[in-house]
Amino acid sequence: METKRSKATIEILNNLMKSPLRFALVFIFLMTGAFYVRGQAPAGAAAGGTVSGIVIDSLNQKPVDYATISLFKNGASAPVNGGLTDTKGNFKINNVPPGEYRIQIDFVGYSRKTISGLILSTGKPNKNVGQIIISPNANMLAAVQITGQQALIENRIDKLVFNAEKDVTSSGGNATDILRKVPMVSVDMDGNVALRGSQNVRILINGKPSGALTTNAADVLKSMPSDQIKNIEVITAPSAKYDAEGSAGIINIITKKKNVSGISGSVSTGVGNRQNNENANLNFNKNKLSITANVGYNSAWPQTTYSSFSSQNSELGTSSSSTGESTSKRHFLSGSASLGYDFNDNDSFSSSFSTRGGAFENNGNTINSNYSPSQGTVDYTATNNNKNSFSNFDWNNDFTHKFKREGEELSIAGQWTHGTNDVNYLSEYSAFTQNQRATNLGTNNEYTVQADYVLPLNKVFKIETGAKTIIRKIKSDYDFFNPDESGQYIFNANTSNTYNYGQDVYSGYGLLTTSLSNGITIQAGARVENTRIDGNSGNTSVGLSPFKNDYTNFVPSLAISKALSPSQTIKLSYSKRIQRPSLQYLNPFRNTSDPLNQSQGNPALSPEIAQTVELNYSTFVKTSVINASVYYRRTADIIESVVSTVPFTTVDNNGNEVTRDVSLTNFLNVGNNNSIGTSLFGSVQLFGVLTLRGNINAFTYKPQIISSLQQGKQSTYIQYNAFVSGTVKLSPTLNAETFLMQNSARRTFQGTNPAFNLWVVGLKQEVWKKRGTIGLNVTQPFKDYKDFTSNINSGPLTQSSKFSVPFRSFGVSFAYNFGKMNFGQQAPKKKRGVNNDDLKQGEANTGQGAG
Repeated sequence: METKRSKATIEILNNLMKSPLRFALVFIFLMTGAFYVRGQAPAGAAAGGTVSGIVIDSLNQKPVDYATISLFKNGASAPVNGGLTDTKGNFKINNVPPGEYRIQIDFVGYSRKTISGLILSTGKPNKNVGQIIISPNANMLAAVQITGQQALIENRIDKLVFNAEKDVTSSGGNATDILRKVPMVSVDMDGNVALRGSQNVRILINGKPSGALTTNAADVLKSMPSDQIKNIEVITAPSAKYDAEGSAGIINIITKKKNVSGISGSVSTGVGNRQNNENANLNFNKNKLSITANVGYNSAWPQTTYSSFSSQNSELGTSSSSTGESTSKRHFLSGSASLGYDFNDNDSFSSSFSTRGGAFENNGNTINSNYSPSQGTVDYTATNNNKNSFSNFDWNNDFTHKFKREGEELSIAGQWTHGTNDVNYLSEYSAFTQNQRATNLGTNNEYTVQADYVLPLNKVFKIETGAKTIIRKIKSDYDFFNPDESGQYIFNANTSNTYNYGQDVYSGYGLLTTSLSNGITIQAGARVENTRIDGNSGNTSVGLSPFKNDYTNFVPSLAISKALSPSQTIKLSYSKRIQRPSLQYLNPFRNTSDPLNQSQGNPALSPEIAQTVELNYSTFVKTSVINASVYYRRTADIIESVVSTVPFTTVDNNGNEVTRDVSLTNFLNVGNNNSIGTSLFGSVQLFGVLTLRGNINAFTYKPQIISSLQQGKQSTYIQYNAFVSGTVKLSPTLNAETFLMQNSARRTFQGTNPAFNLWVVGLKQEVWKKRGTIGLNVTQPFKDYKDFTSNINSGPLTQSSKFSVPFRSFGVSFAYNFGKMNFGQQAPKKKRGVNNDDLKQGEANTGQGAG
């Protein structure tokens, strides 16, 4: 009988790997069995007893997650069992035989806590020790009392956490400034975020997506005041319960929210020569009701940027060059409000609404020269005026029900995201091509519904499962106007376009977690995602046809962790991720807003598929932390931009039709890439007053380019991003910090994007019994401008562009916390919610720039 069952199980698993449909059928079968087990296997049916409790931080009376719990037989020196606390500080050790025991609690930076005399008998097999209070060790406690620098960076079992509110140099900046300090994360000159060198990363806010981030992540991150951010979580190997999108991983930005009883709040402001921001928070939490509100404002003083560009095609004999300058300014306003209510111990509801809006303006001029054998040299000047405004709101609602069985939970969530992006620009030329004015209004509506269910089958196994639907509807109206003989701008139907784009994603997942008695935890899961894409153009004169693209992806995940000792953990993980191309990559309408540098999407693109294997080791000794990992990633069908020189026919200001060679940027699946990388982070406290931290992430880039694009020999390139920082206590209330980072140039198969480095120095003085702080920050003090150079060297085509951007800044900040808070109550339960971690991050998916 057992042999037949084993053979049947093996056959099902083999078929599962071959067909997503079979996976769905097996998934339904497993869920039916899970509910049967729930009805037939009462809690506590397994052999042996249990030892349980909750670990609490002595400083703030909050639960401590991922603390190490070790169970010892009385008189023994080696543990017989153990585990980790969950996100609510709870732990439960199962299958404990009768006897006398002691438990040991370890957590990085905290003194070890031991509780002895735990007696389990046949008549009383279960022991709940209640709350266990742990306190920082002497060195850490001194740091907390004097500098407030407790646990700036935490390494948890499933993620790395950067506690931004503990960072001295974060005051007066924005989210981009903070992200540059997070291990494994890099940010380029334009504010584009990369994780381990890949920009295919999904950015969330409080565990949820934001339509504003989909519109333009770089500008939204610049609009978020740093004083609004509590911490940033980095997840490099997401499990199957996360959306499969984002091949590099997930970055989750957590904003400040006081989960304490009473009324409290804070106000902060920062003023500098580069940017200014203001922020205010108000929190109310009493009994079953919690209400929070936030408003923030960020603006930048006008800044002038200088640029130069050159391009040559030796095969065609063409060349072009330009120099220019532009002045930009921006301002942003954001607000949010949330309401949570616990109907009882088992049912809770929460609703949150957030909105962001802003505008930036850029005015400039360039001096251009263009040469071709047929036209000779044409010199001209161009004047550009560009205004861009956007607005967005996200409305989230979720309901959570907890069953009688401990750990069993059902949550249902929904989200509506709405955003608009309005671009208006005017370009006037002394020669070469027609003057033009254009408006681009993009509208994005996104609707999400998801359900998640957690079921502990027994004391060893836990199942998590869920389903999700995302419906995206995007519209782009791009209208071009050219002057008539009288100089009046009239609508040009041939170059204008209305584009409608839809993307629907249907997914389901299953996740099984096994906690063994020898300190090994295994988490295995699988996810199926079906994607349906369609697009159509309202401009039939250029011959664009509607397109559709449907595909299904099977996405498994596996993680095995082993606690080698209370202070050492090793983890092996495998994850598969996909990267869908967004609207900018797919839209086939040609964008000619820049006459010399045009772009066009490719509706035939396939998604990138990345598979990563990672081995991670972490340890801590007193206040020193080391986290090291090595990883291998294979990415199939990598999407990159491809620049080529092509002929283009246009009309000049005199109404004459002319054909010239221009640069066209398209997007292709250029090939595959095998990458090997390593990441090392360390933190150490010296002499009781100095804390040093450092991180380096290095990885290889060697794409296997498809034969039609091969242009010369492809080499193996090593890329890296690194930083070092130091914090010193100058007095009981005064801290000083310095931060230095360096990112190497980022490679593409055609060339390189700019390298980047930065130096920041900061001071923070606590005032009014630590209710207030005054800060001073200096960025890049010895050089006003930074230069960024990009190069393309692809066969006969070579291009070079250079931007000089102002970076030196001096700023002061002030923050004040007010209100009466009661930490004696446990923080509200963490709510689940919508978490759309998909789409190629940072690219327009609201129709802006879509043609």
